[in-house]
Amino acid sequence: MVRIADVAKLANVSTATVSRVLSNTGKVKKETTEKVLEAIKQLNYQPNILARQLRTLETKTILVVVPDISNPFFSKVLRGIEEVADENGYQVLLGDTINKPEHEIAFLDILRQKKADGMILLTARSDREFLEQLAKEYPIVLACEYIEGAEIPTVSIDNISSARKITEHLIQLNHERIATITGPLHVVLGRDRLKGFQQAMKQNGLQIEPCLVQEGDFTLESGCNQMLKLLALENPPTAVFAANDEMAMGAIKTIKSKGLNVPNDIAVVGFDNIKFASIFEPALTTISQPTFEIGEKAIDLLISLINNTPLEKEQYILEDQLIVRDSCGKCNTVDS
Repeated sequence: MVRIADVAKLANVSTATVSRVLSNTGKVKKETTEKVLEAIKQLNYQPNILARQLRTLETKTILVVVPDISNPFFSKVLRGIEEVADENGYQVLLGDTINKPEHEIAFLDILRQKKADGMILLTARSDREFLEQLAKEYPIVLACEYIEGAEIPTVSIDNISSARKITEHLIQLNHERIATITGPLHVVLGRDRLKGFQQAMKQNGLQIEPCLVQEGDFTLESGCNQMLKLLALENPPTAVFAANDEMAMGAIKTIKSKGLNVPNDIAVVGFDNIKFASIFEPALTTISQPTFEIGEKAIDLLISLINNTPLEKEQYILEDQLIVRDSCGKCNTVDS
């Protein structure tokens, strides 16, 4: 087995110099670095990563936990995390809870076992006290989902304000009988987007009949199924706000299957501005989240925690954008 001493001998340098080149720490002349790298290549030397971790108590690994990896919303968030992690020498380990809180707790055990230096949670469905206590002991950042009032660094948008904004857009288009297909109401995003919808309706003097509020689960299938219930009403809605784009697409699919037109018969809007929203037929009016920037900010915060760098602030609310397309009937806002 090739050892670090063999690399040092071939490059005619000390083992300490080889170590500095490998860890990218300390000052090493360019020509010396090149000699060491050439020796590593010739000998096919593989550094003992485990030994280095034991010495430094670092894994250079970050764990990112998502609630549902099949949801396309998370792809750009992960891209933002990956880019900054790579720039800082970290690799990313991905965990999928498949929307089960007990799986989230199992991933948290990876952090407690020191198999990762820190964790970004794109889901926050564990017990609040448990998560807050763990965040006092280990570097943890919440992104996308959040726990209201928790003292854990968090990056998100204002989901209540965003849902209010898109509902008000439907009201400005003269819709009064507006339904909503919510996300799961045991999840903060489902509750907050429902609150925003309710606020917009109340502020504009519009009633919300209980039958016009149907609970989905953020999947296309639930959008289809809940839209069937809304169409079965004696007096169906003229517009529907679905709490994410997948459910909005499911709702549109069901409306079309009944021979109706979107937006002429029923307007539909979504939330998240996933990649398919602009190419769906009709193109979907939605709330665009700064997904890549959410990922970037989350990993920046986590690296600061890992390095014990004081944070300027712990709660970051990023700006969303209303993207108006064909599915609501009027396209008077620039698509992006």
